[in-house]
Amino acid sequence: MKKIRKGDDVIVIAGKDKGKRSTILKYESDERVIVQGLNKVKKHVKPNPNKNVTGGIVEMEMPIHISNIAIYNFSAKKADRVGFKLDESGLKVRYFKSDGSLIDS
Repeated sequence: MKKIRKGDDVIVIAGKDKGKRSTILKYESDERVIVQGLNKVKKHVKPNPNKNVTGGIVEMEMPIHISNIAIYNFSAKKADRVGFKLDESGLKVRYFKSDGSLIDS
């Protein structure tokens, strides 16, 4: 089970976008995620008439390593670590390490 999942609110803790908050859009690989609106780069794209792609300079979001992001705790208003525990019904749930509140509620 992954500590940070798609749709989680995260904060960047290292890199050019340090301190910015956003949401995870998707996992690019096991260690890299695409975060909405962060780590943007300009990429030169060749035109391809077969795919109806016009050429030019396109600004796009690139993957960021998961070690450079942390889940955002709204109650503490800061980055937090994630732990796992079993709830009353025996399901494995995620919780914030700082205050013990559940993430998946």
